Amino acid sequence: MPGRLQQEIKQNRPFPDKEAEAFLNLQRTADFLMQELTEALKPACLSATQYNILRILRGAEPEGLSCREIGERLITRDPDLTRLLDRMEERGLVTRRRGERDRRVVTVKIASKGLDALESLDDPLQRLVKKQFRDFDEARLDLLIGLLESLRD
Repeated sequence: MPGRLQQEIKQNRPFPDKEAEAFLNLQRTADFLMQELTEALKPACLSATQYNILRILRGAEPEGLSCREIGERLITRDPDLTRLLDRMEERGLVTRRRGERDRRVVTVKIASKGLDALESLDDPLQRLVKKQFRDFDEARLDLLIGLLESLRD
């Protein structure tokens, strides 16, 4: 009998191995969680990457970060970070300034409009994550976190 994932994706053939099944399950779950996040971000007209950038910059206040540092901290990599920051700056969510010592370094800071957007999302997104993990007690969450971290090691 096919497993749950096979039923969800309407796959009749068995997976080649458990690793393939685990990998596809992880992708399917990440997509499911991200779809709900995407919907929750719509009122603020933010993508998940833009939201991530604002969170990163809020944590780096008041100094801000270089584009390279932002890129290193992103949850999902974005190959066109400069254009993304251009659009965010146009909307007044972030500010950018060239370095005085090294003009090649651009420091990005969160603007007050970006802080307001984050503040309006803090409670709804916290409730969303609580709902998504409602069936997990602390021990299961610790186990999940450990398993996911070991995959990245």
